[in-house]
Amino acid sequence: MKVGIIGLPQTGKKTLFQVLTGSELREQAGPAKPIPGTAEIRDPRFDKLVAMYAPNKAVRARLELVLLPKMEQESIAKGDIFKDIADVDALCHVIRAFEDDAIYHAAGSVDPIRDAEMVNGELIMHDQIFVEKRIERLEATLKKIKDEKNVKEIELMRKMQAHLEEEKPLRLLELSDEEEPLIRSYPFITRKQLILAFNVAEDQLGDATLLERVAEQCRRDKMEAMLVSAQVESEIVLLDSETEKAEFLRDLGIDEPALGVMTRLCLQALGLISFFTVGKDEVRQWLVRRHAPAPVAAGVIHSDLQRGFIRAEVMKYEDLVEYGSEAELKKVGKMYLQGKDYIVADGDILNIRFKV
Repeated sequence: MKVGIIGLPQTGKKTLFQVLTGSELREQAGPAKPIPGTAEIRDPRFDKLVAMYAPNKAVRARLELVLLPKMEQESIAKGDIFKDIADVDALCHVIRAFEDDAIYHAAGSVDPIRDAEMVNGELIMHDQIFVEKRIERLEATLKKIKDEKNVKEIELMRKMQAHLEEEKPLRLLELSDEEEPLIRSYPFITRKQLILAFNVAEDQLGDATLLERVAEQCRRDKMEAMLVSAQVESEIVLLDSETEKAEFLRDLGIDEPALGVMTRLCLQALGLISFFTVGKDEVRQWLVRRHAPAPVAAGVIHSDLQRGFIRAEVMKYEDLVEYGSEAELKKVGKMYLQGKDYIVADGDILNIRFKV
């Protein structure tokens, strides 16, 4: 499960990728290629659990990221960039919203709303072109032989074509259980969840005007939007201690680094949730698909736990923080034993009982 980071030239996406992954990027020789990396999930709940248990080992969950080549007219025209985008599971579009005379903008001026709409339009157009070509092929095939599967697919393609012509992303189009398998292998881009990350200057971080301007479109098109300052985030990671980082954020009037918000939005876009295992030896964060039953979550920890699953001992994070200890939770009856049908919730703390 990978999140692709996309954007126009000079948006700061490379800086954000370096801060997220802790990697130094060298200039590539020859054609630009996708650059993989991993980022730790920054979750305040994990930090609180580590503080409570003071474990010998603390392990955060990690997120796979891919920095995709910048979206220039040449790469858009050739279509190479869309092949790279099709290979990821969700997208984070980094959009320049900061002014800096020393950094050029391909369009000659900084206009984040225009840039977001332009890229969204290109993604929709890519899917339109694919649908049109697929319809042509299906029509040619159906002239030779009537095949029920092809008849159903061309009906679906025409429905998708009409939807895209209204400039709507395909993630808004509900598909039936019968329709879904017909297009599962196709490289549709606008079916992917999309996060808009507006890269702002330091003095813009407390200003919600930009988010208010895109709120209606985000609601309509099922997108998430956030503000992030690549400049500020790159300064935060250089600070030595958590105390220094907290003071730096407090001076800026920020509760937590935007990268924490970004990684959690990426998890949401991938359809993943976090659960935790705790103890004096180790506190660890794990990721599992939303709506996963307890045995599947157990299998994330180890295949033996899924194979021999008996039941899960479940604590709710909020309850543990409120009552302060496992012993107190047991006293008030808030330590739950759950069976195979239990659906794991975001933030659950699990202790798996199993026998192999």
